[in-house]
Amino acid sequence: MARYTEPVCRICRREGAKLFLKGSRCYTKKCAFERRPSPPGQHGVRRRKVGEYGLQLREKQKVRRTYGVLERQFRNYFVDAENRPGVTSENLLRSLELRLDNVVYRAGFAPSRAAARQLVNHGHFSVNGRPTDISSYQVKPGDKVEVRETRRSREPFKVAKETLRNHQAPPWLSIDAGTLSSSVVTPPSRDQMPLDLNEQLVVEYYSR
Repeated sequence: MARYTEPVCRICRREGAKLFLKGSRCYTKKCAFERRPSPPGQHGVRRRKVGEYGLQLREKQKVRRTYGVLERQFRNYFVDAENRPGVTSENLLRSLELRLDNVVYRAGFAPSRAAARQLVNHGHFSVNGRPTDISSYQVKPGDKVEVRETRRSREPFKVAKETLRNHQAPPWLSIDAGTLSSSVVTPPSRDQMPLDLNEQLVVEYYSR
């Protein structure tokens, strides 16, 4: 499967916003976006007049890169959101939030979505007692996501147990730090997804 292998800090600089792609490093002074917020490249400081299409494109890229989804997969998420009842933009974000790798990240079991994706792909998690290694798996309300019992003694989860003491999980998730498990209580609403994104621009981009 294709994946992005270049420095991820360039993505934040290109989008002009912190996407928190490197976990705890993004909250320190080492954050590349804090030190150099201009776009990457030799001529990144140039002033450019951005039109309506440019704004829509950049917002689409920002949402896609925040969740680490490739272009075709992201388009499929949009088509599915458009075909379901409700507000298309909220349906889109809700589908992305309910990806297994994002649930693992939101629950505090991994410092970033990229780390969560790697842990899921390596088979460390189960959903409702069944081992699941598909990071794009759609978790539903009532599903229980947990670290498999045979994997809980590994170093990443020892660290996770310590950090969970100060972790604030979103209200649509319930966390059991003792068993390193999490359950989806209800589908997340827009006000429960604290993202600095304008998802309506994404809808306008695909509706051209």
